[in-house]
Parts: sequence; C-alpha cells; structure tokens
Amino acid sequence: MSAPAESVRAIRDDVATGRRSAVDVCTAALARIDAANPRLNAFNTVAAEGALSAAAAVDRHRAAGEPPGPLAGVPIAIKDNLCVRGMRTTASSKILDAFVPPYDATVVRHLERAGAVILGKTNCDEFAMGSSNENSAYGPVRNPWAPDRTPGGSSGGSAAAVAARLVPCALGSDTGGSIRQPAAFCGIVGVKPTYGRVSRYGLLAFASSLDQIGPMTRNVADAALVLSVIAGQDVADATSAPEPVPDFSEGLDLGVRGLRIGVPRAFIGSGVDDQVLGAFEAAVDRFREAGATIVDVALPNAAAAIPAYYLVCTAEASSNLARYDGVRYGHRPVLAPDDTLQTLYDRTRDEGFGPEVKRRIMLGTYVLSAGYYDAYYLKAQQVRTLLKREYEQAFERADVIAMPTSPTPPFRLGEKAADPLQMYLTDVFTVSANLAGLPAVSVPCGFTADTLPIGLQLTGRHFDEATLLRAAAAYEAATDWATRAPPLG
Repeated sequence: MSAPAESVRAIRDDVATGRRSAVDVCTAALARIDAANPRLNAFNTVAAEGALSAAAAVDRHRAAGEPPGPLAGVPIAIKDNLCVRGMRTTASSKILDAFVPPYDATVVRHLERAGAVILGKTNCDEFAMGSSNENSAYGPVRNPWAPDRTPGGSSGGSAAAVAARLVPCALGSDTGGSIRQPAAFCGIVGVKPTYGRVSRYGLLAFASSLDQIGPMTRNVADAALVLSVIAGQDVADATSAPEPVPDFSEGLDLGVRGLRIGVPRAFIGSGVDDQVLGAFEAAVDRFREAGATIVDVALPNAAAAIPAYYLVCTAEASSNLARYDGVRYGHRPVLAPDDTLQTLYDRTRDEGFGPEVKRRIMLGTYVLSAGYYDAYYLKAQQVRTLLKREYEQAFERADVIAMPTSPTPPFRLGEKAADPLQMYLTDVFTVSANLAGLPAVSVPCGFTADTLPIGLQLTGRHFDEATLLRAAAAYEAATDWATRAPPLG
C-alpha cells in the first residue's frame, strides 16, 4: 500500500498548528500497520486502543492552549525489549510471552512527555541476540525492499516499520550493530549514541556494558530531534552520563567543509562485497566534493573486535539472563509434585529460550568459568582497551571515521542461519563502536543492482553526536538515497 512521505517534524508541525489532529495521524498509521504487517511481521504487539487514547489526549492539550511537545502526535514504535507500562513486552522470547511490565523505560517516559504516541512493540531477535531477526520466537521480519531478504538484526522490526512508512520513527537497541545494520539493510537512518548518553533503565539487558538505545528514522534531522528528546542522565541508571544534552538539530546545515573524514582502508580492504565497496568509495568522494578532507587512519586491531565482542557480550548475557528462572516472572513450566528446584530452572530455560540465546549463554558461562576466565574474558577486555586507544589515536587525525555499515547487502532469509560464524562476521564494522563506547550512525548510501539498500557508517568521538550528525546530514543533503521508498504496492 502507498503511504505519505511524512517526517517526524512534518507531523509534529501539523499537529501543533492544528492542521491535522493527532487522532487522524494515529488512525492512518494504524491502518498502514494493519495492511502491511501480515507481510512484514514487523510488530509483535499493536496497542491500537492505547495509542488512540494517547493521541486524543494530545489533541485535548492542544485545544486547551497548552504548549505542544517536540514530538506532538508523532506515532512511534518501540523495540520489544523496552518496557512500556501495561503493554506486553517479550524480547521476542517465549520465556516472556505473557510478561506485562508495571513500569515504563525512561526513554518511553521521555517520548510520551514530548507528546509522542506509542503504537506498539516491534519484532526483534530474541533478547536482541542476532543479526537477521530470524531468532525471534514470533517468526522472522521480512525486508520491505525484498521479502526474501533479512531486514537485519536485532532491531529488524523497527527498521522494517520505518522503511515501509508504517511509522516515521522507531526505537531500537544496539549492542554490536543492532540499530545500524538493520538501518543499512532497510535504507533508513539509525543512530547508536555514546554509551551513557541515553538511559538504559527499562531495557531488558543483553550485555550491559555494550547496550545502547537509539532512534531509527527516515532522515538525519528526525533522528537528531528524537535523540535530543530521549538523551540525558537518569538517576535510575548509574551508567548514564552527567553530560549536558545539546539540541542535536542545531548545526545540521553547517556542511562538512573543514571536517576531516578518516578512512581505515587497511581494515576495509578485503572481504567486502564489490557493490558495497563501490557505494562506500562514492560516498567518500561526495564528502571530498563537499569540502571535507579525507585522511587515512589506522585501526590495526579492528579485526580482533569480533572475537573480543563475542566473548564480552556472551559473558554478560550469561550473567544477565540468569534471572529468568521461572520463579519470579515469565514462563513457568508445568511440574510434577516430586520435581526439584533444579528441574524448574532447567525446564524453564529449555522451553523458554531459543537456540541462539542458549548458544550465547553457554559460551558466556564457559568463558567466565574457572580456568578459562584469564584465557578468554580477560584477554577480550584487554583487546577492548586496545581498540579504545586506537580510536583515540585515529581521532587525533580525523573528526569522523567512515566505513561501510555491513560488508554485504541484505542477505536471504535462511542463508546464514546454519553458520553462526558467518552470521557473526556481518557485524565486523559495527562492533568496535560498542566496545569503545563511541557514537555511530548509519545512513543510506546507495543500492545494489537488485535494488537492495547499502549503508554508510560514520563513527564519532565520545559525546560528539553533534559533529557526527552534521556529517551525516551533509552527506544526506548531497544525495537522494534517503528519499527512496520500497515498492510495497
């Protein structure tokens, strides 16, 4: 079905000035979801009644003369690993199939206070563990550009919903590329903020030292606006940083003249699809034409990021997912009178967790076990420190570092499902930003001959999202990639 090319800002302005009602905007979005979701499987839960009630409240406040919020009436989808009070929150796992949280994630509170209307929860890889959205207990999400292809993961439902024009914005979470890779695969913008920039309170934890929440939109300006709303220190999250939150929308039109764009050519010199590499080189040329200086930077140990990441994240997953034991909440199996507590634990996890989650829990438990901690986990943390130092040195020469977001275009559903190592390697360009805690963004930078989207990743200094978004906006303005929509019919 066709959908209007509406931005977050356009909707906000229309609702704030009374040109349209928030209820009308919400009703239209719900109709698009109803028509397209059976094909895409982007949503696990659609909360139509609550959304219409929230939209009506926005209209009442505006009619009463109250100042509209910066997201007044904007329909937004939430990844299903973020808690929304009274709304089923599953992390796309059977173990939480009936879980309804009694509280909101901090980012959800920020959105609602800004006037946003939460439409529902988007499908994802189970507990955000995956790069293809095939690990969901509720089935895979399909890429709006090609239904036989993955939308990327783990935030595949959020990416597909935005790309298909079901909503103008969705929130995702990014542990090793789970916002940026699906953004690239679906031809949209995805921002992973600096670690600590956005509160993680209410996010169902996967790897606590890596997880970050960020916006997924159709253009950079919308992402900047939403990031300004959800960012900030939170007393409920001790890892959130006491950094002032600027208006990320300011300076988006300054261009890139005078900026230094670093390119780690040795790192991206092999293993990249020819069409992806061609689109990346064309993007670098666009930056040069726009007045940026292109400089070579060295990240000699970046190739070690994948093994380091999959040791750190699995270790933290093993610790975080130990809480799912069938005692306090979530799935509880039917037990015989003589079954033991250990039987309860075993059957809860066996029935509730999918294969990928089990694989990562076992890997993480192994690397944390006596006799293996120093050999694996400690070395991974040392590599992590080394990567941070290498980025610091690179940022002495460059203001922003450019790479492809993914080494390949969107691959077919099932293509890598039987080979976890090949699946993990799709994150080769994204995991470093999480290990180093750096902000990064993916923007559309072209299409393959088969009209499959390709993404450009830009990485910035700690808490310098402003420069990062400025560079992304300049590139977006010099191309028309972000204006293209999938042929949904």
